[in-house]
Amino acid sequence: MKPRILILSCLLLAGELFAQQYQKTAVGIKTKLQSMDVEVQFFSPSIVRVLKSPEGVLFKKESLSVTKKPQETKLTIQQKGDVLSMKSEKLKVDIDFKSGKISYYTLAGVELLKETESGATFTDFDDVGSKTYSINQLFTLDKDEAIYGLGQQQRGKLSLRNTKINMIQDNKDDYVPFLVSTKGYGLFWDNYSPTTFEDKPGSTSLKSEVGDCIDYYFMVGGNIDGSIAGMRELTGQAPMFPLWTFGYWQSKERYKSQNELVGVVSKYRELGVPLDGIIQDWQYWGSNYLWNAMDFLNPEFPNPKKMVDDIHNMNAHVIISIWNSFGPQTKQFREMQPKGMLLNFGTWPLSGLDVWPPNRDYPSGVQVYDPYNPEARDIYWRYLNKGLFSLGIDGWWMDSSEPDHLDFKPSDLDLKTYLGSFRKVRNAFPLMTVGGVSGHQRAASFDKRIFILTRSAFAGQQRYGANTWSGDVNSSWESFRNQIPAGLNFSMSAIPYWNTDIGGFFAGAYKKGWGDGTKNPSFQELYVRWLQFGAFTPMMRSHGTDIPREIYNFGKKGEPIYDAIAKTIDLRYSLLPYIYSAAWDITNSQSTMMRALVMDFNDKKVVDISNEYLFGKSILVAPIVNAQYTPETIVKSNEQTGWDKNNEEKGAKDQTINFTQTKSTKVYLPEGTVWYDFWTNEKIKGGQEIEKATTIDEIPLYIKAGSIIPFGPQVQYATEKKWDILEIRIYPGANGKFTLYEDENDNYNYEKGAFSTIKMEWNDKSKTLNISKINGSFKGVLKNRTFNIVLVDKTNTAAGINNSKFNKTIEYSGKAKSVRL
Repeated sequence: MKPRILILSCLLLAGELFAQQYQKTAVGIKTKLQSMDVEVQFFSPSIVRVLKSPEGVLFKKESLSVTKKPQETKLTIQQKGDVLSMKSEKLKVDIDFKSGKISYYTLAGVELLKETESGATFTDFDDVGSKTYSINQLFTLDKDEAIYGLGQQQRGKLSLRNTKINMIQDNKDDYVPFLVSTKGYGLFWDNYSPTTFEDKPGSTSLKSEVGDCIDYYFMVGGNIDGSIAGMRELTGQAPMFPLWTFGYWQSKERYKSQNELVGVVSKYRELGVPLDGIIQDWQYWGSNYLWNAMDFLNPEFPNPKKMVDDIHNMNAHVIISIWNSFGPQTKQFREMQPKGMLLNFGTWPLSGLDVWPPNRDYPSGVQVYDPYNPEARDIYWRYLNKGLFSLGIDGWWMDSSEPDHLDFKPSDLDLKTYLGSFRKVRNAFPLMTVGGVSGHQRAASFDKRIFILTRSAFAGQQRYGANTWSGDVNSSWESFRNQIPAGLNFSMSAIPYWNTDIGGFFAGAYKKGWGDGTKNPSFQELYVRWLQFGAFTPMMRSHGTDIPREIYNFGKKGEPIYDAIAKTIDLRYSLLPYIYSAAWDITNSQSTMMRALVMDFNDKKVVDISNEYLFGKSILVAPIVNAQYTPETIVKSNEQTGWDKNNEEKGAKDQTINFTQTKSTKVYLPEGTVWYDFWTNEKIKGGQEIEKATTIDEIPLYIKAGSIIPFGPQVQYATEKKWDILEIRIYPGANGKFTLYEDENDNYNYEKGAFSTIKMEWNDKSKTLNISKINGSFKGVLKNRTFNIVLVDKTNTAAGINNSKFNKTIEYSGKAKSVRL
């Protein structure tokens, strides 16, 4: 009996120690690791939150980004030796009590990510009298693992391996502390202070200047799409934009009168070139001392209501520049300043005088407002609503939403905000200011979908109806090349809507000897190639300073540059059914529109390809990112010419540039599928680099085998014609499917089920297209329509746009149909 008693006693003692090592909670466990209090919370079977703080330090944190709450999750908890294992339906989490590290595995036991031993550190930090910490967490990644995301960086590279990034919001760098891995997981570092990411042999670290605790989320998605879906589940889903936002947008810095603004729309209508939106940039308020007054105080805009109505009467939309700062003579400034709602640091504009360079003898007095303060956000919207929204303005161009921080001093971060020091919440500024406008507009109007164009972003911003642009980038080929990986990493940060200033913002270098610069062949080539890239981004928007960007400034119909611009805009509009359906895929299925090739192809050669991507899930886009017709120079905004000296001395105006010549470029086609040249229908096996002939009006576009792509009618604006006659192109060689989405185009009725979908499936073996019955309905849904079906092959002339030979035409009345081709 004695041995049995001894064994029983040991078991009881082990059970006591086991119970002391952790405490089970409704959503996970609490424990102590190496002088730290640690809590592991399951937000779902696939999402885990880890909180760490120095032992005995009580903390309570409400996330600015996370909207999801932890949920009770069925867990199996077992301990073997020093390791505690927690297993859900989707993943396994191991906690090593001896080393202090936490590791993550698939249910099959494949290690996904692990912390390094003793990888969490806290360093005392005095944050303007508040005792807190600088925090650091180290992880160990596999040698061959690729990671992406962390927002937008102008590095010119896609992969984040072997990089160090200092993350503090800036004009051209938008930081989102979320990354995804080719191993099928995502990692969100929930901190808003200046943060350094560093990946080096042996460790990958995230270090933040201020944090009461280490707070991060691990999510298993199985692939990059799944990880992005997890992040959106955690921080909010992306709503639908209005259909008109996917058309072509014209802008410049700046239209100086309402007559000029309305005249641009009128000219596009006269030329028959499609246009859906026009943008009014700054200074419609007048003086810099009235900066961002949210009112038309400039006498060149005498009747803003008529201006908006005139634009609407031409079936176009207008958005307008608003800022996150106010001049000292504005009503907003005078109301917010006594309440301590302004942050006094250097911001744009530096001078009260409208001259360049700024005259520092006459400071503007402009100050940034505190968007962390809910009352300040209320005040902001009250003036915006009264001054602009009431006029019928269709959306907002929220400039400087990072915000501009000029003449930076470290002490600026000591400034007090509603939520603590500016240092503590610095990187979340864009989330709070965009969210303030979005939330108020949504409460005020159900009939107009929110559309915000903004210059910065943070984790969770996708839920606010915002499309982020890449900032005031240079007009140079080098800058252009940087935009593609910048947009792809931003998209893999779970925020799906992104765009750039087509042509680059600063372009004055191209003007010397060329008048307004629009006839400089060097700028013409760059602009056309950038525009062709912009046609395959979520927002096609031309904008910049120094050189006007409207099509008619570049020549006239029949001339190569004009025709290339018009052809590209027409192509964008023909793809609207495809693009709008891709937008629904984002809202409904957490998809991504700009897709790094690594998201869709198991091909080691695409892991770091930064000059190609998929637009939607079918179209491979390979922009021309090197000059082919003109000399390429690295142009900086303060240079005087876009030509090198030798060419300038020869005389750039001799017009020797022949834009009608055929050139060529190299394109890599990922393995695992067959590809079709969009322009010729040539069929090419993937897994190889090819030489592609190009012209000034075309860039390489390839369609994946198994794709079904709808093409819409020729229109002058997105909603001019219903989609009652669509061309449906099928690219054979694999089975495929596509869902055509339609709704009322601009309101939130789709959230109540007012939309329709038509599913199309291609069976490659039987050469049959199966079209489902229409699912759902809405006001104005089409009862009958015509589908012109094209089976693409080398003998079919349906290549490019507006050049189709139909295999079959069917009438569709909403009932299921099968078509054999």
